[in-house]
Amino acid sequence: MMTSKRASRGFTLVELMIVVAVVAILAAIAYPAYTEHVRKTRRAVAAGCMMEMAQLMERGYTTNMSYEGTNPLQADFECGEDLRDFYDIGLVDSSPTEFSLAARPIGPQETDTKCGTLTLNQVGTRTHSGSAASVNDCW
Repeated sequence: MMTSKRASRGFTLVELMIVVAVVAILAAIAYPAYTEHVRKTRRAVAAGCMMEMAQLMERGYTTNMSYEGTNPLQADFECGEDLRDFYDIGLVDSSPTEFSLAARPIGPQETDTKCGTLTLNQVGTRTHSGSAASVNDCW
């Protein structure tokens, strides 16, 4: 007498659909957190780049007793290349005794409505054009 036993192998369609649903829920939670982290990281790099440019402006001032004639964009900045697709960073205004730098978000970084454009001047005043309650949230 032969009995046929059928061995179960693999997953059922219901089990696979449950796994797909769980992965989709996790992705829906993780992806926005990831993109916000990337946005914050780019903003921090832009702020650091502006601080480096401000230091270059100060070195020019101590040499020439004027901010005029010092252009931080002429220097080879690694951060300028790293951010060129995300921020337009540059000297906004310059006089013998004052300067103003700005980092305006472009491309994918334009979604950063929390901080918007970051600015820095010769006395170290940091500002932002976004909806953040405090400058410290952006810098």
